[in-house]
Amino acid sequence: MPVPAPPFDRLDAHDLARELGLVEEIEQYLAGLPAPAPVLPPAPPAALHGSVRQPWNHGHPLPGRSLLDRLARRPARPAEVTVAGHLRLTSRYLAEAGWTQGALWDARGRVCLLGAQTAVLAHGYGTAHTVRRARAQVMEVLHATGRPVPSPDVWNDRPGRRQAEVHALLERAGARALSLGI
Repeated sequence: MPVPAPPFDRLDAHDLARELGLVEEIEQYLAGLPAPAPVLPPAPPAALHGSVRQPWNHGHPLPGRSLLDRLARRPARPAEVTVAGHLRLTSRYLAEAGWTQGALWDARGRVCLLGAQTAVLAHGYGTAHTVRRARAQVMEVLHATGRPVPSPDVWNDRPGRRQAEVHALLERAGARALSLGI
């Protein structure tokens, strides 16, 4: 003969839990938990009126002509920048000016990868040697990732290429240069 189900509707759940020892077990479990982390107030905003847009060369000194440069009527000496710094500045310049394909720059001022490197150099950051070393790092990344091309410019001008891919390439090349200490 089957046993009838207990009449749960007539049982007091609190009394049942106490009878089974569940209340004490739960209290012991809760006592063993670590104390909750204090709730910190929200951080104040970075600026009262929002963030400030930074120029592409933020954090790098502006190249300036010294008195001797002015007397000798020669251009200012370029600001020293590492290969990794040059690649970072190239990406920033490209983001600010805009990106194009098939030309160093277009009528709207947008630049390709080589155009951005040239602009960074023309603004007085680094030397031609720095640019050559930076381009070598870009080529190393392209070849290491299975994209053998004769130059970064050919890679830049391929149909279907996107600006985000150019920035990702510059970031990887910059990280590589940084890891090499150049």
